[in-house]
Amino acid sequence: MKFYKYQGTGNDFVVIDDRSETFPISQGFIAHLCHRRFGIGADGLMLLQNAEGYDFRMVYFNADGTEGSMCGNGGRCLVRFAHDLGVIGDSTKFIATDGEHTASVCEEEIFLKMGDVQSVEQHTDYDFMNTGSPHYVTYTTDVKDLDVTEIGAAIRYSETFATKGGTNVNFVEVVDNETLWVRTYERGVEDETYSCGTGVTACALSAYLRHGMNDPINIRTLGGNLRISFTPNGKDSFKNIFLIGPAKRVFEGEILG
Repeated sequence: MKFYKYQGTGNDFVVIDDRSETFPISQGFIAHLCHRRFGIGADGLMLLQNAEGYDFRMVYFNADGTEGSMCGNGGRCLVRFAHDLGVIGDSTKFIATDGEHTASVCEEEIFLKMGDVQSVEQHTDYDFMNTGSPHYVTYTTDVKDLDVTEIGAAIRYSETFATKGGTNVNFVEVVDNETLWVRTYERGVEDETYSCGTGVTACALSAYLRHGMNDPINIRTLGGNLRISFTPNGKDSFKNIFLIGPAKRVFEGEILG
């Protein structure tokens, strides 16, 4: 079985062309493929499948083999993959677990339209919202020295979020009036990742509400730079949200037996 490896600002994925729908979906098998010692190694695995009325369907699995919610960087990588395969031209409409998405391929960057955000829960020390996946956003003045894995896991498994299936956790430092530096703990990976597309989207919307930052907002992550553009749509809702950044094929190979 042929596989491809793609990365978007360090968020890396095993990608399979499954238009024949023959991939053997199994939590253990997918977790094995994503394992960084005994498998290919990745933050997640994606299948590109046929979907009536769309260019393709995006099916996303977390690194632990569970089926995941929307992954923004994964979406950009799968658009690049579809473009590389010749499935799409320079624009596309596809379906994912959170609904319809459109995207444009522009040389090195992919412009991915995210789902609208209907509301943001604002608390004293954090914001919470769903940008295709649930995200907790909190601010710090020294993001580079945080123990993101330890603190993030404590919040992800806390009583507050246990009934919500856990949450992804983002730590944000405001660099200037146009730029955020973000580090993210991702559920399903159960570790810090180099970048999280739905996470940086949540951080940008939070920064608009808390700090009056206007789009486009530049995002620094461990894996590289992204941009978020959006249109406010009321007190705490947003539309026309775009996640913008690079997506690259790293290598390809065969899964044996």
